[in-house]
Amino acid sequence: MIDLRHKPLIEGEKVILRPFKEEDFPFIEECLQDPEVLKLTGSTNEIDWDFTRNWYQTRNEQVDRLDLAIVDSSQGIFVGEAVVNLYDEKNHSMNFRILIGPRGRNRGLGTEATQLIISYIFQTTTINELTLSVFNFNPRAKHVYEKLGFVVESVDENDLEFEGEWIDSNNMKLTRDSWLDRKVG
Repeated sequence: MIDLRHKPLIEGEKVILRPFKEEDFPFIEECLQDPEVLKLTGSTNEIDWDFTRNWYQTRNEQVDRLDLAIVDSSQGIFVGEAVVNLYDEKNHSMNFRILIGPRGRNRGLGTEATQLIISYIFQTTTINELTLSVFNFNPRAKHVYEKLGFVVESVDENDLEFEGEWIDSNNMKLTRDSWLDRKVG
């Protein structure tokens, strides 16, 4: 098992990754109601807000996952979240996911947040690989992941029905070795 009970403060040039705070919740609500977030995450817009608030309030207590708020350094506000979860003991890997709300798009905040959390995981844990899934209708995210070293391992065909169309999902992986090679190279 992996121990992620310590929730770090990670500062980049554009973003700060930090534990969630109560004052983030109005911005979390905004993100979770955003049509683009709903589409790109394959979510529905039926949200139990009491459950959701409680869920976010317990993220900082989790020992088997790392949930961090993404804060825009220039504005000091919550713009999304970066999560490492779903430990796979056999492969000594974890899943990565990121969500960027409307206030944080198209400025490289998601790219920097992804770089920061990847570096943190590979520098402070023994995790061998990070995995993720990205829907085909999100080529911008897929491009960012590829730029950071993730490679497509497999494709889940017809993984999501969206507006009457079936969308494939790309399963991607970044290994510690390939991350180290890129970092040194």
